[in-house]
Amino acid sequence: MRCILIPHPRYTHRPLTLYPSRTEAVIMSDTLLQNSFYIGNVFNSILYGVELMLYFNTMQAYFEKQLEHRPSDKFYMIFSTIILFLITIFVATQLVLGQEMWIINAGYPGGAFAYFVAHVSVWYQTMGSAASILLQLMTDALLIHRCFTVWIGNYRVLLVPCCLWLSSLVFGILDLTTSGSPNGDFFEGLAARVGLVYFSLTIGLNVITTCLICGRIIFYARCMRNHPGPEVAKVYFTTVTIVVESALPYTLFGITFLVLYGLDNNTSILFLSLYGMFTCISPQMLILRVVRRRAWSAETAQPTTLVFATHSAAAPYTTSEAETCSSVV
Repeated sequence: MRCILIPHPRYTHRPLTLYPSRTEAVIMSDTLLQNSFYIGNVFNSILYGVELMLYFNTMQAYFEKQLEHRPSDKFYMIFSTIILFLITIFVATQLVLGQEMWIINAGYPGGAFAYFVAHVSVWYQTMGSAASILLQLMTDALLIHRCFTVWIGNYRVLLVPCCLWLSSLVFGILDLTTSGSPNGDFFEGLAARVGLVYFSLTIGLNVITTCLICGRIIFYARCMRNHPGPEVAKVYFTTVTIVVESALPYTLFGITFLVLYGLDNNTSILFLSLYGMFTCISPQMLILRVVRRRAWSAETAQPTTLVFATHSAAAPYTTSEAETCSSVV
């Protein structure tokens, strides 16, 4: 059987293998990464449309609502515009790389994967990485703020998340520097190790804040189980509330990506795209609830507010039950 030698960019410093099985493994690995990158771009385009819909619904709710504007509403509108701008940069740079790799430079020596490895640190990819890191830092800061709100201004619960956020800021800059330098490779060498630390920090932050928010909402739901208050319960104690308030999809996609990235699995690039998109979509869903006055606020999280809001439609409650809900504040 005749063996056809195929150079692989990651192994150009080694002699070419003469074993067909090794060559076939390399081809399969390259094909898996290219397919994952392509599917990731498809999902990017779809989810970008979802983000646009959420953004314009948020703006519509802000300008058309009859409720009095809060000072924070303007901040959320600016925040929404900035994250939309950043995710637009991320999506555009990913699409440009795909176009350059598969269409414009289709005849590149070594194939599409060789072009991908050679240009993974090109200037527009570095710009896209910078946009995604800034977007993650903004989203994580919003999650910390929401955690602070749900926990009624309890600073103790913010100690670990704030330390992780500051650490992720430092390693985000290092990741951008190492992967964006000449011959830098997000999937290999020092850049890959720094990237693993960075994503471990930021996704660890996501897990902690998500658990804190979910736990707090579920705790209040259990406290109110003897005081049905259907109107309040429908707004504040539903599955949708837990998913949106805690940015659960953002965290779950982040965990999946981190596991695959740590295992050096080429499908990690697909989940990186999904994680990047929900870095924008999850906070936008939360902001839409805030603007519509359906999200948790400092007043909502007060136990006395919840008890008295539902008392008229509930069974009689005892003082000890109310004290139980208040004891964790």
